[in-house]
Amino acid sequence: MKALITGGARSGKSRYAQALAESLGPRRTYLATAEPLDDEMADRIRRHQADRGEGWVTIEEPLHIAPIVQHAELVLVDCLTLWITNLLMRHGEDADLRPQLDVLVAAVAAAEGHVIFVTNEVGLGIVPMNRLARRFQDWSGWTSQALAPLMDQVVMTVAGLPLRLR
Repeated sequence: MKALITGGARSGKSRYAQALAESLGPRRTYLATAEPLDDEMADRIRRHQADRGEGWVTIEEPLHIAPIVQHAELVLVDCLTLWITNLLMRHGEDADLRPQLDVLVAAVAAAEGHVIFVTNEVGLGIVPMNRLARRFQDWSGWTSQALAPLMDQVVMTVAGLPLRLR
């Protein structure tokens, strides 16, 4: 099973993805891309950890997610938009993230285990006013477009409700 779960902020996408992962097996890896760079983000990370409970192995990796995705028995990546943020912050707003995206796409294609991605749907609003925000929005959309064809399920969550796209 390969799934891409998208939606807006606080749409229920992480909760949906976690329930899906828990239905697939008892040995689960949570691949966290968030970095606790401030107190508020640290609090968010703690809440996510508490929500997961037993049965999860957590790997915190902000950049190099492809090897984990390819080799895990069951991995939930939360989330791709933070991964993109991390890449843009490390490499600059003008960075071409295509090489990292290509590596991830190849890892997903080669993965034998279950792979679930969470991502934010950021393309439904206005075009941002600054270059970095526009690059983030572009790469978020391109990443979802590159991964969606490889997925068995693509689900968008709205108001806590899953809308199955594939």
